[in-house]
Amino acid sequence: MPNTNLTIDWIGNEALRLAHEKAQFIGTINRQFDDSFVPGRGNAIRIRIPSQYTQTSGRVIDVQDGVEQSTNIVVATQNHVAMRYNSQEFAQDLVNFQKLHLEPAMAQLVSYIDGNSLEQCTRSTYNIVGTANTPISSLTFTGLARARLNQYLAPKDNRAIVIDSVTMSEIIPNQAAYFAPQKDVSERYREGFIARTAMADYYENERVWSMANTGDTSTWLSSYTLVDGDVDITVSSLTTDAPIAGMTFTIGHTSNGRYGAVYACHPETKQPYTHLQTFVIQSVADGVAADSSTFTFQPPIRLTGARKNVCDTTGADLTTSSLTSAIVRFTGGPLSTYAQPLMYHRDAYTFASAALPLYADAIHCVVKTFDGISLRVWEASDIRNDEKLTRIDILWGISAIRPQWACRLIGTAI
Repeated sequence: MPNTNLTIDWIGNEALRLAHEKAQFIGTINRQFDDSFVPGRGNAIRIRIPSQYTQTSGRVIDVQDGVEQSTNIVVATQNHVAMRYNSQEFAQDLVNFQKLHLEPAMAQLVSYIDGNSLEQCTRSTYNIVGTANTPISSLTFTGLARARLNQYLAPKDNRAIVIDSVTMSEIIPNQAAYFAPQKDVSERYREGFIARTAMADYYENERVWSMANTGDTSTWLSSYTLVDGDVDITVSSLTTDAPIAGMTFTIGHTSNGRYGAVYACHPETKQPYTHLQTFVIQSVADGVAADSSTFTFQPPIRLTGARKNVCDTTGADLTTSSLTSAIVRFTGGPLSTYAQPLMYHRDAYTFASAALPLYADAIHCVVKTFDGISLRVWEASDIRNDEKLTRIDILWGISAIRPQWACRLIGTAI
């Protein structure tokens, strides 16, 4: 007779356990907003971001209006994996069913969602450190990423970094003493965990996103007037292709890249940093038309006030004439592809999954939720072929809530 222990609840619990174990990236980011999604009330939730203020010296009060900022998480992506097995396989013990069906099915489903989430978050991250075509071969490079998180005031706990295995193989031999496992036992069972060192948990992940550059590595701004809050520019003098979403760039001035360049500044003191502000392309409005292209980018340029994020080399405010003849430099070489390891604080990104409905005629259907991941298991039989059909669905969404608390790394082209 069929194995009576192979119940829909057992399958749901085991599928959820496998999802939690294999969701390496998702398991290290914020997942606390899941309960906010209520069936029938839309697929998005607005997350408020704290206001920013400036301090004032002296006796006279300077009352500032709080400017509320927010971002949305849209939970509208549904992915599933479907299995079929006959009555003979159904009669097997739990171990065989788990290894022959459930494990490979969940590995495929979670790998896709985890990899897609990692790609979306990396594409939304504008901070980037390292030198293109120089190997990431020591903790010096990951230390630069840690410093960038510090510069943008990311909390110093709950940090992680995901690195592809080729890059990891270049780091560990030179820094073996720093990779002795010290994390608690439960964390070691998350797939890909290597060790904790230099203020971050190190994970090896083959789903690290790779940035494929187009043929132009630099271009010029086209009749650009600097405007506070700007998120789109038009560039000219392109020779091959328009840039693509996910490419990062800086704005300098002629070949010296200094006077008139757009520098980053401290979020609170507004003192200048020594590096240019990096931007990431979000979308491209058109291709190369008359050697020009228009694209949107993040973060928005803030010239003054509490949200000021750019300045000149002295820390002074930029003006509408600051970028005359400014050059735009894309990160990396032309027609080259670079793996993008990513260091981040847990709250830089938020993942949400919503509970899918249970239909009245679905007798064998359950929803299981644990640690921010919700999935539905639905079973039905096929009398014609003596088979049982099972589908496992996850409804999810992800958003970069605080992308300034994350940083990419760039090394040699692949």
